Amino acid sequence: MKDLLPIGSIVLLKDANKKLMIIGVMQIKQDEGKMYDYLGVPYPEGYINQTNNFLFQHEDINDVVFTGYQNPEKESFVQVLNVLYNNYEKQAAQKPTPPQEPEL
Repeated sequence: MKDLLPIGSIVLLKDANKKLMIIGVMQIKQDEGKMYDYLGVPYPEGYINQTNNFLFQHEDINDVVFTGYQNPEKESFVQVLNVLYNNYEKQAAQKPTPPQEPEL
């Protein structure tokens, strides 16, 4: 699994002007069934409403402006996340791909 930043970290994404503060990790967008590394909100405003939350991947980060608080509790949480992530990856690999229509 990726080495994810802790919540409270402030990042600037590629091709972005507005900083985001990470408020969640390993988030699944239900309507897509896709897992994202992070959930962020605009910084310094913070949570405004549901439409101003941003899901993004670690590789989308251009700059880490500030790294959030880390302690042994965070490390234990990461170990649990690793198990969940591995289970998610196994399930995603086992999903059957929908049949494609034959080319005419």
